Amino acid sequence: MAKEGGKSKGIEKFLNIIEKAGNALPHPATLFLILALLVLVLSGVLSLFDLEVVHPGTGAAIKPENLLSKDGLHKILLNMVTNFTGFAPLGTVLVAMLGIGIAESSGLIGTGLRLMVLKAPERLLTFVLVFAGVLSNMASEVGYVLLVPLGAIIFLAAGKHPVVGMAAAFAGVSGGYSANLVIGTVDPLLSELSNEAMLAAFKDLPEGYLIEPTANWYFMIGSTFVISLIGTWVTEKLVAPRFGKYTGDVEAEEIKPLSSLEKRGLRAATITTLIIFGIIAIGLIPENGILRNLEKPDEILKSPVFKGIVAFIFLVAGLAGVAYGIAAKTIKSDADVMNGMGKTMSTMGIYIVLVFFAAQFVKYFEWTNLGLITAVKGAEGLKFLLGLEEGQTVNKLDLILVAIPFILLAAVINLIMGSASAKWGLMAPVFIPMFMLIGISPEMTQVAYRIGDSVTNIISPMMSYFALIIAFMQRYVKDAGIGTIIATMLPYSVVFFIAWVAFLIIWILLGIPLGPDAGFFIDVPTN
Repeated sequence: MAKEGGKSKGIEKFLNIIEKAGNALPHPATLFLILALLVLVLSGVLSLFDLEVVHPGTGAAIKPENLLSKDGLHKILLNMVTNFTGFAPLGTVLVAMLGIGIAESSGLIGTGLRLMVLKAPERLLTFVLVFAGVLSNMASEVGYVLLVPLGAIIFLAAGKHPVVGMAAAFAGVSGGYSANLVIGTVDPLLSELSNEAMLAAFKDLPEGYLIEPTANWYFMIGSTFVISLIGTWVTEKLVAPRFGKYTGDVEAEEIKPLSSLEKRGLRAATITTLIIFGIIAIGLIPENGILRNLEKPDEILKSPVFKGIVAFIFLVAGLAGVAYGIAAKTIKSDADVMNGMGKTMSTMGIYIVLVFFAAQFVKYFEWTNLGLITAVKGAEGLKFLLGLEEGQTVNKLDLILVAIPFILLAAVINLIMGSASAKWGLMAPVFIPMFMLIGISPEMTQVAYRIGDSVTNIISPMMSYFALIIAFMQRYVKDAGIGTIIATMLPYSVVFFIAWVAFLIIWILLGIPLGPDAGFFIDVPTN
């Protein structure tokens, strides 16, 4: 491996600045509290001035509302609880995580990932490791805790440098965070935050129009293979040559195959999952199927299967986890199931605290009209820069010109603020309506954000599992630190950014939907 002294001084200084800036930031929950208070102060100050913007759809004047008034104070106090309990991402994430918790605590997810990697031919080992990392993000932290150290163990057993295997797994788990073949917990979380931002700005949208958890599904399926292939190339062509042959003290461990109980558990989980999907097919395919939309049975995308995807995540993950646990004897009673869900909920405590303050901030931003005012002003600036005439909306080229700097902005913010939901909670209320006012769909804005949020995860010291990755790496490289990890993962970030943006541009030019009934453009809302 290259020695620390050989690194570029410029890169070292830049990384030091990033680390210090990130460490200087308050906790994301505290940040939302500060921003909520700032919105209150701004509402009082701006209400003293003759500030207004004209809604481009209705022509109505929009002025800031003062929340530091008697009426504003009453509104804050009377709605504090409902702001929190009515915040859509809260229930969505918690319900999904209950099902994932069963699958994880029973051992289903960990065993499935192990099987995928252990069965991979040696020539495909790197690809499968990155691919498994991408898939692992459907289940919270299991990829970081299980797959990253497992990647090192497998590479060492194969006669390769263990840190290279760790880097490949980490690149898939964290750098490919937004890609996947299936809908995971992050999809409903981001879509509900997008809906909060959209509905706060515009009241009269097309009937039934909401951003669904499946809004970016097609693009994320394609992205899974792009990230896996690109991650494999970076690992083998850029990272592995830098580390060379491993000469450390750690000896290769014996990688044990799955036990008979684990195999039996996987069979039970597979059969259970197939039965569930069979029931879904029976309820969805026939014209009078029980899972068809009652009012519009021809619109499968409006059926409970897609509209209620979070419930299906809970059911599929939960029932498959129970089936695995009973067959593998990791679940011996109903108490084990409940304890598995409870363990997952115990890890969500800080998320609930963050949501409380985020919900207040989002509502204050809506009530004061500051979000809509900022969006209108931003849209006017974008129209000027793009040379759009009055009433004209963006075309594909304009969309690309807007998307690239927005992705870069999200990537830079991610360096100092690691939480995906916290960043989107801040950015969505401004950028969702801003881009809608020039004809860009919320689904498109969300997918651009997800790219930026993912590509710099692996070089961000603020990423919640960064310290854990350092601990894993120090087992093989004693003096490894933040600089070591960032230098190792930087090639992934750069190449992922270039490749993912190029893939998005191709996707836009080909006009492929981002997800079911999710395009790039939208009619400018009229109010």
